[in-house]
Amino acid sequence: MTAPRLEIDLDKIRHNAHTLVDRLRKRGISVWGVTKATLGMPAIARTLLAAGVEGLADSRIENVQIIRRATIPGPITLIRSPMLSQAELVVRNADISLNTELDVISELSKAAQAARHEHGVLLMVELGDLREGIMPADLEETVRQTLGFPGIAFKGIGTNLACRSGVAPDEANMRELSSLADAIDAKFGPVTSIVSGGNSSNLEWALGSADPGRINNLRLGEAILLGCEPLHRQPIEGLFTDAITLVAEAIEAKVKPSQPWGAIAETAFGAAPTPLNRGSIFQAILALGHMDTDPKGLTAPPDITILGSSSDHLIVECGQSRLAIGDEMTFGLNYSALIRAMSSPLVAKKMVSGSVG
Repeated sequence: MTAPRLEIDLDKIRHNAHTLVDRLRKRGISVWGVTKATLGMPAIARTLLAAGVEGLADSRIENVQIIRRATIPGPITLIRSPMLSQAELVVRNADISLNTELDVISELSKAAQAARHEHGVLLMVELGDLREGIMPADLEETVRQTLGFPGIAFKGIGTNLACRSGVAPDEANMRELSSLADAIDAKFGPVTSIVSGGNSSNLEWALGSADPGRINNLRLGEAILLGCEPLHRQPIEGLFTDAITLVAEAIEAKVKPSQPWGAIAETAFGAAPTPLNRGSIFQAILALGHMDTDPKGLTAPPDITILGSSSDHLIVECGQSRLAIGDEMTFGLNYSALIRAMSSPLVAKKMVSGSVG
């Protein structure tokens, strides 16, 4: 069987998505299933919709096009601000896009008029993480101008936290987003139908808050695919954390010294590690490296320790689990390792199912 490969358990993904959709529905919050980590893979898009997500969302218009070509029904939102150069593609393929710049909305308006249909716009607000977002003081004027663009349907507002600076969603910033939605409706009438509080990092707040306020949407990817919340990388109760795993094959297995010898300089990826001298150890090399994934984001099986990596090799120490040449080893992944492996054409993708009753 081809290795390295990602093994993608569609049943576990469907279970995770359905569980979160159900829990959030009870709080009045809908879910957009984010497909960006899987490059818009149609099988995963269908699985998310079957699990009850209200729509799909992706950060790359190329992934949205993949979903459209697969004739998968349901609304799709582009969750990265559109490039000016891609305005026509965005209008043609996405129902809604997240925006912060009036120049871009103007181009979307022109493209929507040329296509003779409306394009939805959700305005993103900056609430401290310093990624994308309109400053709150500028939001009213941006809404006013957005409402005036022909071919553009103002859908509401949203924010993004815990991505660039690690600012966690909490009662204060979510209350501010709700207040901004109220202020928009007080000024312009009931125009704010969607208030998107954020991503998987919002789950702790959303499921624990006494009152979600106006927040009625979350954009979930990592929590569904990996079963963890991003703020502390802790498993979410009732979800599978092994819906996607990475399998690699052993290409060398030998007893070697635990320390290198000779003059030490930098490695291909920076400073060399300084391992303790533990005498001779049983070391295996797997055909997996930085070209395939983020080695720092891998979780090894029990009794296996990851010692280091290069472009093409992952070196592990084996305890009692003595690998032979050709044996395979399965790793857990964090989000960084997942998106790198999904994006690599060198890593095969295998769908599995039937694991959940």
